[in-house]
Amino acid sequence: MTDRSDGPIGRLPEHLLVEIFTHLPVCEWVQVACVNKQWANIFQGDCLWQTAIARNWPSAGLRKRWPGPIPRGSARRFQALYVSENFVPSGGEIDELVGHTYLYLKEQLERPAMPPSSILHGTIIDQFIACGKTGEQAHDLASKIWLAVIDSLEENEQTFLLLKRLAREGEFFLPFPYSRSYKVLWRVFDKLFTDFRDCFSGADYHDALSTAKSRFQPVPSTWLGH
Repeated sequence: MTDRSDGPIGRLPEHLLVEIFTHLPVCEWVQVACVNKQWANIFQGDCLWQTAIARNWPSAGLRKRWPGPIPRGSARRFQALYVSENFVPSGGEIDELVGHTYLYLKEQLERPAMPPSSILHGTIIDQFIACGKTGEQAHDLASKIWLAVIDSLEENEQTFLLLKRLAREGEFFLPFPYSRSYKVLWRVFDKLFTDFRDCFSGADYHDALSTAKSRFQPVPSTWLGH
C-alpha cells in the first residue's frame, strides 16, 4: 500500500473522496482501497457505505431490518442489498433479507466445521417466517438462495468436499416448509458429476452415482461415465 496523500487527489476532503469512490464500479473498490492508508480507512468507515446505500437503494431505510445472527453495519447492509439485486432472482425486487441470508449461508458452508445442512436450512426458514414471510414464501426463497450460493462457489477442492458432504447427508422427513427443495439436491449432484467429475476416485464416483440413482430416476446421461 503506497502513500499518495501529498498528491492533489490526496488533498481532497474526505466527503469528496467518498463521492468519487461511490461513483466508481463496485468491482474496482478493492483496488482503490489498497492505494493508501487514508483511502483504506474510508472503506473501513461507515460514511462511504451509507452514501452508497442511499445512492443505489434510496428506499432501503424504509425496509424491515434483518434480525438474524449476522454481523451488522452499513458495509454488511450494502453487501446484502447488492447480492439481492445481482445474485438471487427475485423478479426485480430488492430484498435485504434475501441478501443477508445468502451471505450467512455462504459463510456457513465455507466454514471448516460446517453445521448439518438441515440445521442451516431450518434456521433460514425460521428467520424468514420471523420476518413475516409465509411458509410457502420462506420455502421458495430458501431454495433460490441455496441454488445461488451453490452456483457461486469456486471450483476447488473445498467445494468438491462440500458438495460430496451435501450429497451424502441423509434425507429426513421434515414437514413443509422445512423440507428441502428437490431442485437444490439435483443441483448438488449435477455440479459434482459435471464440474468435479475428474476429482472423483473410481470408488467414490460409483458410490455417489449409486446415491444419485436412489434419489433421481432416471439420472441424466451427462452424469454417467468416469
